[in-house]
Amino acid sequence: MVPGHAVNFVVCQLFALLAAIWFRTYLHSSKTSSFIRHVVATLLGLYLALFCFGWYALHFLVQSGISYCIMIIIGVENMHNYCFVFALGYLTVCQVTRVYIFDYGQYSADFSGPMMIITQKITSLACEIHDGMFRKDEELTSSQRDLAVRRMPSLLEYLSYNCNFMGILAGPLCSYKDYITFIEGRSYHITQSGENGKEETQYEKTEPSPNTAVVQKLLVCGLSLLFHLTICTTLPVEYNIDEHFQATASWPTKIIYLYISLLAARPKYYFAWTLADAINNAAGFGFRGYDENGAARWDLISNLRIQQIEMSTSFKMFLDNWNIQTALWLKRVCYERTSFSPTIQTFILSAIWHGVYPGYYLTFLTGVLMTLAARAMRNNFRHYFVEPSQLKLFYDVITWIVTQVAISYTVVPFVLLSVKPSLTFYSSWYYCLHILGILVLLLLPVKKTQRRKNTHENIQLSQSKKFDEGENSLGRNSFSTTNNVCNQNQEIASRHSSLKQ
Repeated sequence: MVPGHAVNFVVCQLFALLAAIWFRTYLHSSKTSSFIRHVVATLLGLYLALFCFGWYALHFLVQSGISYCIMIIIGVENMHNYCFVFALGYLTVCQVTRVYIFDYGQYSADFSGPMMIITQKITSLACEIHDGMFRKDEELTSSQRDLAVRRMPSLLEYLSYNCNFMGILAGPLCSYKDYITFIEGRSYHITQSGENGKEETQYEKTEPSPNTAVVQKLLVCGLSLLFHLTICTTLPVEYNIDEHFQATASWPTKIIYLYISLLAARPKYYFAWTLADAINNAAGFGFRGYDENGAARWDLISNLRIQQIEMSTSFKMFLDNWNIQTALWLKRVCYERTSFSPTIQTFILSAIWHGVYPGYYLTFLTGVLMTLAARAMRNNFRHYFVEPSQLKLFYDVITWIVTQVAISYTVVPFVLLSVKPSLTFYSSWYYCLHILGILVLLLLPVKKTQRRKNTHENIQLSQSKKFDEGENSLGRNSFSTTNNVCNQNQEIASRHSSLKQ
């Protein structure tokens, strides 16, 4: 990180944390109108952006303003496509000029970081409005119906959603409906199914306190920051391509150092994302509901689950718990809306969105291969190791080792950024995992994916519904693996699972 930028980022986020506490205490929805909450959240966000990035923060307003004009002028039928092309194109132009004109390699706290989040919000909201105001309900998946926006937001609501102080610096992405529900104070309405099967608001439960969740997340932030400042600098990823290390280290040493060096690179992400989550929680945003024990859950917009990441026994499990909101965005704006090679297109979009460093593209192209190979291996062999428990334990240990090495191998170019050092690393490993992945795909039968099967079922159900309006099973059968962001328990485990299955 650039020290000055890093300090600015941390100072602004700590200020945002204090502002969030003040916002929840003195501008609570029970005391203040939604209009005032929108105005204050937007102005504070723009102030933080100006403090942290100077006049580069104007890009945030330009990108949001032009996107809003596109939505108004183009109309609901095609605006999601135009907004997608403009927002992603504008982001890419900013990334190109910053990287190749200004400070190549100094990427951690630049102004394009917030623009990445705003791009997610612009494109996801455009799709949600398109779903809610143009497409028919029977054409939507269950999650698309839940997220669909039925009216055009005002300019203030749009700017508040894109530029509020809680998420302008580090996100995370949230759905527009969840954000508006929070601003209007409807997060704590308890709904239950009535006799006719429809959800009916029965009562408003006492608002839970986020204090415990915020303190826990701040502790995680402190430990992550301490780990990053003390250990990460002594275990650089660049040492994997050191000539002396490559010439003298044994293969077990290379494998162990690869894993440890990439493990040490993760705490900075744990710090930034967990602090962003804590800020939103401190403002009262992020409440999901209550678990089976009656405890409040504040993980509605959480971006990662550290324990599951470090204990992942499959490529899919790791990706399911890393940068969760971005994976959901990729699924909703790309994977669910394309019919040709959705996995490949999704990884390409992810690379373009992340930036223009060649290392990103090497990582995500390798990620496509690793994801498809891991899926084939899991589908063909996992069922042999389910029982007995000792055999399953052996399988879990082996798959944990393979997963951690494969993830580390895949993301090295993401950290090194440039082509030459990335290819130096892969050549020192003789491209062994690339070759192994290709062999797996060539030799093992590839089973029909759940997404394709569910898509076929959804088409058949949609056609039958045209002839029988009384048939109501469509919503229960379409895209059975698609998550519902409003569900209490199942969604947190299954969200975006079809993206990386």
